[in-house]
Amino acid sequence: MTRIILVRHCEALGNTNGVFQGSIDCDIAGSAETQLDLLSIRCRNMPIDAIYSSPLRRAYKTAQAINRFHDLPIQVEPLLREISGGVLEGRLWEEMAERFPNELDTWLNRPWDFAPPEGEPMRQVYQRVWEGIIGIVRKNQGKTVCAVSHGCAIRNILCNALHQPLEQINQVAGSANTAISVIDFDDNLYSTVVSMNDASHLTPEVSSTAKFVWWKQNGREASGKRGRS
Repeated sequence: MTRIILVRHCEALGNTNGVFQGSIDCDIAGSAETQLDLLSIRCRNMPIDAIYSSPLRRAYKTAQAINRFHDLPIQVEPLLREISGGVLEGRLWEEMAERFPNELDTWLNRPWDFAPPEGEPMRQVYQRVWEGIIGIVRKNQGKTVCAVSHGCAIRNILCNALHQPLEQINQVAGSANTAISVIDFDDNLYSTVVSMNDASHLTPEVSSTAKFVWWKQNGREASGKRGRS
């Protein structure tokens, strides 16, 4: 059995400012440092044999925090990167609601059809991130591996790990910053989701979901809907 400990990055500038981050290499911000301290303590006694990270800064710094008590080389895996939002990247969610209502509606209600201009279609993300995870499993059979990625990417990974088609991705809840999910793989690469989106190491005052005011005002659950990337 190979175990993947899947972690979403800490709060980043795009989360704090309420923009679509996507593949923009935003630095960490807001409550990130405290989130990382709590995450590192949470992971201190976990048996971790290897650590992988998306190449984006917010993910890599999260991997560094997890590694504080493990002293492992952090291996960068480009396939774990976040979706590219094309022309939507860097735009405020409020601006998207006004200027790109069709794209925002697709993102929320039919994400499997999301294909932003100059960006990456969701269907491609679904295949790419799973390829990345399977590649990591193949290289680390019988080990426990931590992989740090992003909100949209992780939802795609979990959807696939649950053996669901992309059209059922809205049944997979978004994860809070630094939330942990666990997936086990047997020798035939069959996946079993052990737990999803556990952010119990965070206190309410540092949980970035509490800041997601725009989504609350628009009738969306704060968890994972704003700033998924």
